Amino acid sequence: MQLATFGGGCFWGVEALFRQQTGVIEAFSGYEGGDNNAATYKEVCTGTTGHAEVVQVSFDENIISFEQLLAIFFANHNPTQLNQQGVDIGSQYRSAVFFHNESQQTLANAMIISLDQENRFGGRKIVTEVNPATTFHKAEEYHQQYYSKNGGSCSF
Repeated sequence: MQLATFGGGCFWGVEALFRQQTGVIEAFSGYEGGDNNAATYKEVCTGTTGHAEVVQVSFDENIISFEQLLAIFFANHNPTQLNQQGVDIGSQYRSAVFFHNESQQTLANAMIISLDQENRFGGRKIVTEVNPATTFHKAEEYHQQYYSKNGGSCSF
């Protein structure tokens, strides 16, 4: 089992997307990348903690690879929007990959270069951050599996 951590805007839709993938064992909404150890939704929403809304995914690399997870991630959000996804604006909604090992860092950077070279996003440059994983703060329980609990949907 391996871990992967992605920030692609509001974590509800990102979590729901990854939970649907064969080989994903678990996905949790949470916060990562900030300076403050006390990461709560209320604090992160202020945009002052430095945290991003993220989803931490545990996956079986014999069934789904990190590279496949990256492809799903980049296909389902706009990695060219700086500190924004749709109507959600602020650094907490930034596009980010928090890598857990050197291989993940290499693969994430290579995919960004490849997607930029292919002009996958109409010539707009990818602004996704690639940073080492630090402390993952699991979001409050009401955020976990939000869409399945509330019958919601997300337009990626």
